[in-house]
Order: sequence, then C-alpha cells, then structure tokens
Amino acid sequence: MPYTAEISRSQPTAFLFVIDQSGSMDERMPSGKTKADFVADVLNKTIYQLIIRSTKADGVRNYFDLGVLAYGGNGVSSGFGGSLATGVMHPLSAVEQNPLRIDTRTKRVDDGAGGLVDQTVKFPVWFDPKSSGGTPMCEALRQVAQLLVDWCNSHDRSYPPTVIHVTDGQSTDGDPEQIATQLQQISTNDGAALLFNLHIDASEGTGLIFPNNESGLPDTHSKLLFRCSSQFPPHLVKPAQDKGYSVSSESRFFGYRVGIEGIVDFFDIGTRASELR
Repeated sequence: MPYTAEISRSQPTAFLFVIDQSGSMDERMPSGKTKADFVADVLNKTIYQLIIRSTKADGVRNYFDLGVLAYGGNGVSSGFGGSLATGVMHPLSAVEQNPLRIDTRTKRVDDGAGGLVDQTVKFPVWFDPKSSGGTPMCEALRQVAQLLVDWCNSHDRSYPPTVIHVTDGQSTDGDPEQIATQLQQISTNDGAALLFNLHIDASEGTGLIFPNNESGLPDTHSKLLFRCSSQFPPHLVKPAQDKGYSVSSESRFFGYRVGIEGIVDFFDIGTRASELR
C-alpha cells in the first residue's frame, strides 16, 4: 500500500515549496498585506512549525528535507537566502540553523480575563516576499522534476516528496499540464511524488478547495490546475475533515481562488506527516 513508509532520521521525506513571485503577487488582500507578503508569512510559519515538531531532547531531527523554489521576473531560483541560497533542498537542521534573520512581531493573545493583550514574539524568516515580471511556471516545474528525480534516487525507501505549489495566475511560458503529469510519475518505492496546487486570490471569498472533480470549476485554467494536482493521500483525509472540509480519497489536493483562511489550512494539512520515529 503506498504512502505508508515510516518517516525517520534514516528515512526522511521531503517538502518542496514552489512559490509564484510574479508581478501580480503585489495585489493587496483584505488584511492589507500583499499576496506575496501573506504567502511568505505562512511559509515561514510553516517551516518553523516543522522545526518545532521535529525538535527533541537531542535537538532538531532530520525527519524532513526542505526546499523552496521561487519563480517570477528574475527567472527560477532557490527561494532561500543567505547561506542556504547555494541550493534548493536542505536537511531540516541546516534550515533551522540558518534563518535570514529573526524578526520581532506582535500578536494578540488571551489575557486570561476575557480580553486580549499584545505579546511580542520572535519570528524566524527564511523566505522574503518578491513580486515582479511574468509567471514561468513551466520552467519552475521542470526544475522541480529534476530535483525530485535526484531526491528519489537517493531515498528510494522513503515516503515520497510533497510539492506545494502556490500561484495566483496562469503560466506565461507554456502549458504546464504535461510537465506536471510527468512530475507525478517520479516516485520512491512507497509511491509517486505528490503535487498540491494552490491558486490564491485577494478577494474575501473562500474559493473552491479540495474538489472531487472538474464539474464545479469555473474555467479552463481551474480545470487544468485540478488535473495537475494529486489525489489526497489516505492519511491526510482525516486532518482535512477535522477542519470542516468535505474530502475523500477521490478529492484532489487543489484549491482555486482561495483566500486567507484557506491558504493557512492548505499549508497546514499539506505538511502533516505520518508518525515520526
């Protein structure tokens, strides 16, 4: 049965985040942040949460290899900065040790008496927002495919890698469907690589998330991204249902015109892992 391999330090899995940084990502969301800013915040928080989940008494355990690939007006490149910029994929402990910086932020928390109070927190940053130029999605997915081939060849017994692709528009360098289909044929002995596509929107609507088929999708672009997306692996069905989504193993891990809440849920559910050893 696929997608059942144990995740351990000797047998890690991988998460590769592929982020659209085209010019349209500078559009502002209802929160006042641009789409680029909001996605960067969610990605940085997701990386930090993966580190926390993997931290034991002996330090950060390398249950995961992490990568960030960004594409936009400057082409396709590693989304990491600093010393991590020399490559795309890194062991989790190396990511933990090399943030770009530690920001100080304020969040509202319960004061224990029915009110809210501001609390200052440290916020590690690995990925900075950018927005310029076109959307070279095909070239980005080609580079993803090569990264996955190399990773799977070195980790043939591992839970297969998961690609979380975030975009707000259409490819400007061709039709990505064939490349996406080929990408999902790259595999370890435990199953094929997973490609999760998230199309984001600046409106306040919830969009469409985790559909079972194309019939309810509004246009050819949404249907293309649906076909480019993997079906739910079995162990992610319940976490999605627990958040109120109506999903089954037939659902695609795909969202279209998704707003703030859906973006957060998409990252959270997509990076759930089976039991760590």
